[in-house]
Amino acid sequence: MQYAFYLYLCISEYTHTIMESLLITYRNLLEQTDSQHVRYLMHQIQWEERLSGIIGARGTGKTTLMLQYIKQQLDPAKAFYVSLDSLYFANNRLVDLGYKLWQEGVTHLFIDEVHKYPYNTWAQELKNIYDSYPEIHTVFSGSSILNIYEGNADLSRRAVEYELFGLSFREFLAFEGVKNIPVVSLEDLLKRHVEIASDVTAGIKIMPLFRKYLQSGYFPYYKEGLTSYSRKLINTIHAVLETDLPASENIEFASVQKLKRLLGIIAGLAPFAPNMSQLGSYVNILRSNLPKSLLLLERARMLSLLRAHGKNLSPLSKPAKIYLDNPNLAFALGNENTNIGNLRETFFYNQLRTISTVTDAQKGDFTVNGQLVFEVGGKSKSFAQIANIPYSYLAIDEVEIGIGNRIPLWMFGLLY
Repeated sequence: MQYAFYLYLCISEYTHTIMESLLITYRNLLEQTDSQHVRYLMHQIQWEERLSGIIGARGTGKTTLMLQYIKQQLDPAKAFYVSLDSLYFANNRLVDLGYKLWQEGVTHLFIDEVHKYPYNTWAQELKNIYDSYPEIHTVFSGSSILNIYEGNADLSRRAVEYELFGLSFREFLAFEGVKNIPVVSLEDLLKRHVEIASDVTAGIKIMPLFRKYLQSGYFPYYKEGLTSYSRKLINTIHAVLETDLPASENIEFASVQKLKRLLGIIAGLAPFAPNMSQLGSYVNILRSNLPKSLLLLERARMLSLLRAHGKNLSPLSKPAKIYLDNPNLAFALGNENTNIGNLRETFFYNQLRTISTVTDAQKGDFTVNGQLVFEVGGKSKSFAQIANIPYSYLAIDEVEIGIGNRIPLWMFGLLY
């Protein structure tokens, strides 16, 4: 009996010590957070909601976004940040932490990396915190693979979900200290692109900056050093497939290896219209299982699957075309084999899919919002392929300022 009581005291003291370490970590991270550059999503999130979820690819800046909001808008003593991959949760539950923080008067709880929670109950415990402590506003983040509406807990009526994508070209220019440009709507871009381009390019050479962005400007951590950027990006890919994916999906090691091989093959081909049987045979994945594998890679933000226009297709239908998710991946995975034409299309799709519905086109490369048709190419590209099509445009590379329906490709990076 005495031994049991002694053991209880030891565990209680250990828990208290670990709890203090959570507070120290939170304070240190907050102190080190730079608020100079704020991502686009900061102004879109309805922070007054009682429960919000931020999903996004690893490395897009979800942690920084939450800490910046605390630093800029809240009393840090009334807020608390914690990552669910902390050692604290080896012996403690999130819902119990919520109770302790409520007792301490915390009104804003920021929970990072929910997909790394060691128990398969994070959604239920978030629901319990939401239902039990109405005074607490909770924001949680997780992998883009995560589906917050799956599982036993019904978060669909409680949580508002947002996705944080990588840097737009507009944000990259701000991160580089070149120019702060307001977000441009697609409607404004189509009508006023000559005027907007003239303002943006005044006093700067835009094309070298655009080339730099395509190669190494999509993830904010490029600022840590360009020489190590490609290696870090490759490490990120491995971490997503080996850690984040198994944490979010019931997937075995052998399947992860097949997904790696599939990504490697697609990297050498993208963008392309897939032959599903042939593609499946390359990596020993059954044709019937291949759509699920492609969808997982898309949710992991490794790929972007272009769906057919005018068809009500399920996410598991055969894509019309397969792209890498962003141009930086093409350089990291393709190296010297990276094709400029492929980069152009990948960039256009990557930037437009963030703010619009993008599908394939019978003539041209993309249909946007069901009506606008775009052909992407170099400065010599003509309207031959999309002649006489209403609401058709050329997205032209290698030009600073366009004319008429010929719009500089780089300008489609100003949309978010």
